Amino acid sequence: MDEEQDKQQDVRVPRDFDSLRSVIIDRKSTMPKRLMQVAAYALAHPDEIAFGTAASIAAAAEVQPSTLVRLAHHLGFDGFSDLQTVFRERLRDRTLSYEERLATLEQGAAASSEDELLTGFIAAAGQSVARLAQTIDRDAFSRAVGLLAKAETIYLVAKRRSYPLTAHMAYAFGKLGIRHQTIASPNGIDSEIAQFATARDAAIAVSFAPYAAESLSQAQALHERGVPLVAITDSAFSPLATCAAHWFEVAEADYGGFRSLSASMALAMALPVAIAEKRRSLDRSGKISAKK
Repeated sequence: MDEEQDKQQDVRVPRDFDSLRSVIIDRKSTMPKRLMQVAAYALAHPDEIAFGTAASIAAAAEVQPSTLVRLAHHLGFDGFSDLQTVFRERLRDRTLSYEERLATLEQGAAASSEDELLTGFIAAAGQSVARLAQTIDRDAFSRAVGLLAKAETIYLVAKRRSYPLTAHMAYAFGKLGIRHQTIASPNGIDSEIAQFATARDAAIAVSFAPYAAESLSQAQALHERGVPLVAITDSAFSPLATCAAHWFEVAEADYGGFRSLSASMALAMALPVAIAEKRRSLDRSGKISAKK
């Protein structure tokens, strides 16, 4: 079936993952072989579809990139990026409770083996770090380090499961002699702390879906004060990406619904050391001292 025939399909455009899955299953018997091949891959590897490029997905599914576009048109989407939004929205909406996650694990191999459970978490951590190594923009990392190295004070913003990342960075900054301030006060004066930040400072904000409302509001407030922001998040659709001078997309693998922090922690460990080294370089050239 060629593309003209694809467009003749009676298309109802699915805008959520469950609807998309139902449409693909309904058309399984009539869908062209290559389209069914990539559709099956998409349903089996939704995270890869959400975060991959057309080239990487096509290679993994063993089809041409044009086949992804044909599939998108076949399903009624404007193009592959339009189809990809369904998979990214799925990640934003995927918020299993811890009881649901434990129930998922009980239904799998880990139910009868602690070794399987440990192996699953180790594998997820390894996948996360390997993916970061393949996808991180080294030039963006260098630019972010350069921005943060020139800051008088680095403000750290994170809540909930993201908080360990900024807690480690605060520890590292303290040991490296870099002035910093965590916006996470036990007495509820976060907004007052943020008001000390100026355009001479910078901030690092971390949040993953479902995004912490406090982190988003604090990051936005800093941005509105002219404070340059570096963000660590999980999607180009993250609210943090829209207000950050530089941002890093980190896709963490999960095991039984429990997401790894391995890749994010690797980035959180690299940033303070890289900033310290950059500051030493700038100090030797007199660029930091001249500002003080």
